[in-house]
Amino acid sequence: MDLISFDFEAARPLDDCLAAVPDVPAVFLVWPKPSEHPARPYLSKTSFLRRRLRRLLGVDGAASRRLNLHSIAGRIEYAPTASKLEASLLFYELARGHFPTEYERMVHLRPPPFVKVLLGNQFPRTTVTNRLSVTGAFQFGPFRTRAAAERFEQEVLDLFQVRRCQEDLDPAPEHPGCIYGEMMRCLRPCQQVVGVEEYRSEVQRLVEFLASDGESQLHSIASARDHFSEELRFEDARRQHERYQRVEQVLRLRDELATSLDRLCGVAVLPSADPATVALRFLNHGVWLPEVPFGLLQGGDMVPLDRRLRELAGGLNVPRVSLRERQEHIALLGRWYYSSSRDGEWVPFPALDEMPYRRVVRAISHVAQSQQSLPF
Repeated sequence: MDLISFDFEAARPLDDCLAAVPDVPAVFLVWPKPSEHPARPYLSKTSFLRRRLRRLLGVDGAASRRLNLHSIAGRIEYAPTASKLEASLLFYELARGHFPTEYERMVHLRPPPFVKVLLGNQFPRTTVTNRLSVTGAFQFGPFRTRAAAERFEQEVLDLFQVRRCQEDLDPAPEHPGCIYGEMMRCLRPCQQVVGVEEYRSEVQRLVEFLASDGESQLHSIASARDHFSEELRFEDARRQHERYQRVEQVLRLRDELATSLDRLCGVAVLPSADPATVALRFLNHGVWLPEVPFGLLQGGDMVPLDRRLRELAGGLNVPRVSLRERQEHIALLGRWYYSSSRDGEWVPFPALDEMPYRRVVRAISHVAQSQQSLPF
């Protein structure tokens, strides 16, 4: 996003200059005069830009008691923001660019937790972590809290016979095992009850369950239930139905954003400073794409919104980012989505070429109707 800039030396008096600044939500930079060292800006965001600048610059005795930049400020750059997500992402981008060694502290990033299946292990197991992996793991999330992720992990493991121990196994018949093996809730690879391939097939069932958001398990159970019902084996059908309900109960423990990492895609439909547009912010496999303004009014031929969305999605360029940046982008998604004051609407989908266009059109309509004119 291009920043609006003005120079104090070229725009005197200061009070008149600030009078032209809108008193709206914005992210801004206060740059020191060229003679000041080090030449690093003051970065912040605010809900009332003009009021905040007047306090920082001490106009009309309104100086802040903690910080007064009047004597060193030489230039202001700012960008109005119409949504909390836009402000958060812009602040992150500016902080990362101007403060590469300090931006994490400034942005207060807290990577959200994931449930990870460690496929690189000879006998894979699960763990809850907030660190992503490049390869060798299946990752499911993000979750709102670590406690939510741990609860979901334990409930899912009750559906499969995958080990819960954290040790690197050295299987032997004399291994003491654990209580889960005695309860028939683990295949006991530690005691060589099963081999590597048989154990990994059970892990693969777990991965398929998570990757399909539970559909793989629900479909097989429903098929068995219907088969027993057709054969009038009602007791067996009842047991299958109880299994079905149990799986549904476990799936309800997922947080709303939780899915496999390679399916973490969607679009945030956000209010815009321009009442004739809404802002679209696409997320592709956990990576935020640049904001795209989407016009609501079209002159000339009327083109359906879903067709325009298809054309827009086909022209999106997905940037290459590091694993660390990807983790930070997901942290920003979680902060906005799980916030009690979230604005805009979120439409998830597994990939850009599988976008539910009608749902996105409805979201655009809702945001456009609720969007109020802003004094820019």
